[in-house]
Amino acid sequence: MARKEGNTPVNTQNTATASPIQIHADHSSQKRLGTWTTARVFQVRARHGQVVIDLRSPQIPDGDIEVDLDVDHATIKLLVAEDTVIDSWDLAWTGRGKVKQTYHHNPAGTGRRIRLMGQARHGEVRVHSGGMARLSAMCTREYLADARRAHAQGGVPTLDDPARSA
Repeated sequence: MARKEGNTPVNTQNTATASPIQIHADHSSQKRLGTWTTARVFQVRARHGQVVIDLRSPQIPDGDIEVDLDVDHATIKLLVAEDTVIDSWDLAWTGRGKVKQTYHHNPAGTGRRIRLMGQARHGEVRVHSGGMARLSAMCTREYLADARRAHAQGGVPTLDDPARSA
């Protein structure tokens, strides 16, 4: 069952039996930021577009996160915790493209694992972790709206750090 938190739907289904969260961007940009889901399985379809997925929420249960990609001339940006391990072994590439992880601070591989699978045609997966993930979230219109809401209510914005309680 899904409930709404602000203007963003939050998936509250049991992740063992829940259907995957589907994100589709066809010549458009889609962003899922902050605490927006509790799911661990995602299907992302992007063609000539951009998708930003925030996977830093403490409400996502422990265990592997699976992201099934179908990317065609598109960019997928994953915002993850600093100790996250990205497993892209099951991601098939056609043409140019790569998984671009600028800062990899976890050489021991002890953090949460995100499995990327599916196919990418002339696409790119960018992984922002730690401070880069925070900056990526802060450089959005959604963060500005969150900061304005927090100021009006006398709180702090939570979009840049979903682990911070409102």
